[in-house]
Amino acid sequence: MKLKYSKGTITTVKADSIISFTFSDENLLKETTNRLDKFLNGQLNALISAGDFKGKEKELAVLYPTNSTMKAKRIILVGLGERDKITLEKLRRSCAVASKKAQSLKSETIAIEFPDYSLFKDKINETLDYFAQSIAEASVLALYKFDKYLTDEEKKNKKVKEVNIFSEKESNEIKEGIRVADIVCSAVYFARDLANAPANEIYPETLAKAAVNSGKKYGYKVKVLDKPEIEKLGMGGLLAVNSGSSKPPKFIIMEYNGNPRSNERYVIVGKGITFDSGGISLKPAQGMDEMKMDMSGAAAVIATMEAVARLKLPVNLVGLVPATENMPSGSAYKPGDILKTYIGKTIEVDNTDAEGRIILADALGYAQRYKPTAIIDLATLTGACVVALGYFATGMFGNDEKLMEEIKKAGEKTYERVWPLPTWDEYDQLIKSDVADVKNTGGRWAGAITAAKFLQKFVGNYPWVHLDIAGTAMLDKEYDYQPKGGSGVGVRLLVEFFRNKSKKK
Repeated sequence: MKLKYSKGTITTVKADSIISFTFSDENLLKETTNRLDKFLNGQLNALISAGDFKGKEKELAVLYPTNSTMKAKRIILVGLGERDKITLEKLRRSCAVASKKAQSLKSETIAIEFPDYSLFKDKINETLDYFAQSIAEASVLALYKFDKYLTDEEKKNKKVKEVNIFSEKESNEIKEGIRVADIVCSAVYFARDLANAPANEIYPETLAKAAVNSGKKYGYKVKVLDKPEIEKLGMGGLLAVNSGSSKPPKFIIMEYNGNPRSNERYVIVGKGITFDSGGISLKPAQGMDEMKMDMSGAAAVIATMEAVARLKLPVNLVGLVPATENMPSGSAYKPGDILKTYIGKTIEVDNTDAEGRIILADALGYAQRYKPTAIIDLATLTGACVVALGYFATGMFGNDEKLMEEIKKAGEKTYERVWPLPTWDEYDQLIKSDVADVKNTGGRWAGAITAAKFLQKFVGNYPWVHLDIAGTAMLDKEYDYQPKGGSGVGVRLLVEFFRNKSKKK
């Protein structure tokens, strides 16, 4: 899909569908009616008079030009609700539903009339370029569907070939916002494709190949450690979780040096369980198919590396992904086993289905080699986090308030929102082991917190944030610009975080 920006008007732009916005305020709706009905022979006025369109949030009207001066087949008018109540997220959602409507009408080309920014800026308080970026992201992300394995063309989404955002006056700020959106959306699509792919397509070797190919294409270094190298490093956690699988583990190391003169270096770590059966502590059959998405943290990390490199941000960034399946077999690790990790700490295995934290222990320990400015890990780690926060917020844990606040700020802006949960010392007693340094589960209570406390033992004294994306990465239904299944969450959040860091250079 091509995303572009052009100079034009509603009469000069050629497209299958043009999307236009309106507020529900009487005077603003009247202005829209007067402007559009010149080409519509009074259709919009008739709809409004009949009470069939009021400009409410996400309300749609499909209108067909009667004036030969228009080059578009149809106009899709979408409501934004009252101007005083507008938010950037409401704009995103309205743009998303209009784009989906255009797609459902088999539009191959969609044009979006850039709205009058002066009507928004006192309410939204965002720069023009980010305003444009948000519109573009909402439209493109809404059009995603994982349908590569469908052979019935009728069941596939009609492929939109082009999204063209146009304005009457050319603007470099709008152009820049759309350039950034194009890169970010491509990265989110990449993460979604990796997460939604079945486990017979994406497993440790092919996940590593995806990272290698991305690095070659976009100019960041990728090194993949195979099992003998992982054994040499003493990554006993990753090796133990892998022991039940016929597919060998991989440890993926990605490096981007966007600011060689700086000593600052951030490390992002993603859980790469390409399929999680639970191992010997086997999961129930119902819902186990969703465990192909248990590498969503890894997908987000790889895609973020790609986006940061393509945006050429002046930051130094390392991405680490421990990748393996978690399978039951005669050689699988077992409850009661004691494992020695990369940094030497030992883990008592209480439950083999709490495997994500075990492989992250090795990766977080390895991250300390870089003497990082901060470590951020993303993992579909606990069902307890979904119970606590549902599908609308990522659980955030950490040891550095400033870092947590910066991530929270990026989350509010992108609407990939995070919510802090405590990591008080009292929770340590729940994962205390009699026979090892730490136990990999803490019982029934505070499951998301005890998982985070486990991880904290492997980050040293470095600033660290853990993002539990179990709810936000694997969605049980479709939302406005998020698909059912793998959402690609974390990419937009982290890109915004690192863009903010870049602006402070």
